Amino acid sequence: MTMHRALLVSEILLDIFAHVDTIMDPLSYGEMSLARKSLATLATTCRTFHEPAMDLLWASMHGIVPLLGCVTRLHPMIYHHAGRYTWYSEGINPLCEHEIPQFLRHAHRVRSLQIPFDNHFHLLSVLPIKTFIFPRLQSLSMAVHPAGYLHLFLPPTLRRCSLSLIHPDLKLIATCCAATLEDLTIKIPYQSTADELCLLSDSIRLCKRLVTLYCPPLDWAAWKHLSNLPTLLSVAISGEVLCPLDMDNFVFTRFLNVTALSFHVTTASYVIAVMRNSAFPSLEEFKMVARVLPWEDAEQLFHALSQCTACQTLQHIDILSRDQRVPEPSDSSLTLITQFLGFTQLRTLQLAFPHCCIRLDNHLLSKAMSSWPHIRSLKLEDPHPHPATITFRGLSTALRQSPHLHTLHILMDALNIDIDPQAEAFQHTSLQTLDVRASHIADREAVAYILFSMLPSVESVIHGSSGRHIRMWEWEVGASKVAYASTSSPVQAPAAISSTTGIFVLVFLIRYIGTRSIAASSRMGSNVLSYVKKTGENATEE
Repeated sequence: MTMHRALLVSEILLDIFAHVDTIMDPLSYGEMSLARKSLATLATTCRTFHEPAMDLLWASMHGIVPLLGCVTRLHPMIYHHAGRYTWYSEGINPLCEHEIPQFLRHAHRVRSLQIPFDNHFHLLSVLPIKTFIFPRLQSLSMAVHPAGYLHLFLPPTLRRCSLSLIHPDLKLIATCCAATLEDLTIKIPYQSTADELCLLSDSIRLCKRLVTLYCPPLDWAAWKHLSNLPTLLSVAISGEVLCPLDMDNFVFTRFLNVTALSFHVTTASYVIAVMRNSAFPSLEEFKMVARVLPWEDAEQLFHALSQCTACQTLQHIDILSRDQRVPEPSDSSLTLITQFLGFTQLRTLQLAFPHCCIRLDNHLLSKAMSSWPHIRSLKLEDPHPHPATITFRGLSTALRQSPHLHTLHILMDALNIDIDPQAEAFQHTSLQTLDVRASHIADREAVAYILFSMLPSVESVIHGSSGRHIRMWEWEVGASKVAYASTSSPVQAPAAISSTTGIFVLVFLIRYIGTRSIAASSRMGSNVLSYVKKTGENATEE
């Protein structure tokens, strides 16, 4: 059979094979995956398919066992269980010189390598010290450090490197790959020592082309170096701060092109120091997770953030802290959210820490929304209970200022029904998720009608101490039960529904049966309302 001419075009062939590699099941480390089996079959189909299929087959590797399996002496030892290569090399002699070409036969095809353990590196002792096993390697991830063999895995093509510890040879990575390394990730599962963090900062200063960096806290010298890298776009700092930044010996720095900044620290002091003494004129995303965030630190952080020249660029802010042992501020005039009014390009804002919503009322919410014309997601979650001050009228006014908002998490005063949806023909058609989990509800009928009238596109409502999602399909199930009960004589009540579910059963019925049927003008509608009232009063809130 003659091959289709399209398959003779290398670009088309590569696209087809890449599709095979992605649509099949992912690689299983104990057994060859269907994708790899398919690529192996394609490689043996014809000469045209061989090279591109083999390149994809060897492009990503988990350990060096597949390469060792190409050695004639080791092959039967490794693949003695029908393709599985759970193999232990203790007691096996190292490679001989004539076995090196067998071992390196496909190494030039490897682009991505994960090293989960170092059980087999003693077999490589015969390799010359200046050898690069993978001359075209671009991504390296090491769960352990191959002591004495690291140089074999550091070709000048390496662009991404992920480490799980700070090893004394860290400088070797920065030195060998200084001109090419773009993505450096160092995630340490334990607390680093002061010496390790010093080594880390020294190594970072050797990198010349970093684009993204994830690592433990750095010193001022490292931050100064990073500010001089025009390629740098993203910095994430995670870990214990052992040596606070020296505020007496800093140099103000400008990170001209950094767009994303993230911190996962114990307290905000380190973050405040960085933000106070740096400018980020291109910053689009800021995230901080702190173990504890006192009110005073939050105020300083927000002020520093508002002064870092990112007011016209910052689009996403996410600040979290779950420690509830933070006392309420004594100054009753302070409102943290006012610090964010200058960020006119905000798309998402999430504040989840003690007292973050204190003194937030209708007026301030409306003012905030008018300051953020592009806002799409607003989540204000205060773990400390405070009296709800946002009413339905305040919500309506705020929503008029934010036509693109699709997610809202806020504490509502649902007891005070201060709006008449029949008199005010306003609908917000973008909001899809409403989270009012801590709000108390008394008049379920009124709340249901307001939600139906004002928010016709809401698909998910989160309410109650458990934060349960009430979605459209749940409304349908609940509505079916209520409709069945309302048309039976005598009424055969199903399991009691909660006040929350009752509200959304009402919303469903209003939408799909019609407002006139829900009113007392129909027997079914009046029975439905009576049933929801009766069961809702006796049910426990979900």
